[in-house]
Amino acid sequence: MAEDVWWAVARSEEVTGKKPINVDIGDQPIVLWRDKDNAVRALEDRCPHRRAPLSLGCVLASGAIQCGYHGWTYDGQSGRLVDIPNLKGEQKYPPLYRAVPFAVSESGGFVRVSLNAKAAAPAALAADTLPLCGTENVSLSHEHLIAALFDDPALVIAIKGVHYTPYLMSELAEHNGKLVLERSCQWKSPHWPAPFSSDFPITLRIGTDPVTGETDLLLRDDAFNPLLSATVAPVPAARGVTQVRWRAKLGATRPGLMAKLLGVGTPFRILPAVNGADLRTLKPSASIHAAALREDILSRQAANDSVAA
Repeated sequence: MAEDVWWAVARSEEVTGKKPINVDIGDQPIVLWRDKDNAVRALEDRCPHRRAPLSLGCVLASGAIQCGYHGWTYDGQSGRLVDIPNLKGEQKYPPLYRAVPFAVSESGGFVRVSLNAKAAAPAALAADTLPLCGTENVSLSHEHLIAALFDDPALVIAIKGVHYTPYLMSELAEHNGKLVLERSCQWKSPHWPAPFSSDFPITLRIGTDPVTGETDLLLRDDAFNPLLSATVAPVPAARGVTQVRWRAKLGATRPGLMAKLLGVGTPFRILPAVNGADLRTLKPSASIHAAALREDILSRQAANDSVAA
């Protein structure tokens, strides 16, 4: 797991100063909370004293986090031990008892964490916070979830009334460091007189970060009106599960009955359970090209980094 990568591990509203929460990046457990200045803090979710999860503790009025097992207290920015119950406050605590800190960045309604505490802040991201949101734990590995998104989005995401076809409006290609394709789609309505129609009134544009899999989705009609936009942030978690946070918003102008019905009920969902039979028989297509492009992008980035160093 590359340490300098920034992962969108939580939605902003999930992290509060009332109770810490636990998230994962791969097999690395992390505790998140807000301090007294409302800044998000991230430490390894293990108390150095007896390895109890810090997420089972509490946030103090000072903004520090206190382990629920023996009450050892840690500073959120440095991970330094600042208090042990029944010991005088002026005593110096050994540096051995220090929780591992991680770098944190917050923008666009997402909290991002890097496993490198000294990682440079991520590039400027969208400042707008999309109003619709949710979190799912998907029983699929991070790698296979991204591949399924490229090959058949229906296995991973559901947009109200939308049927994803196997046909691409544009082949997968690299654009500004992302893997981008546009899939032809139809509305889930009766096609008369034939059950199949070659008419594709809507398309879904998928733009994916080659490392994290964070994906921007744009559903639009044949007049290029944006009907729905979303950001999907998958993060590999323990035991082969992928934690997926998402945010979305509906387009202001949505011509046509089916497009207007997007505003009724739930327009966007991440599916928590993947259809195993469909996944087993799914033939890799766009994901093969995506894997090749990803390797090319990463090799060029590594070459640039070595030159800069």
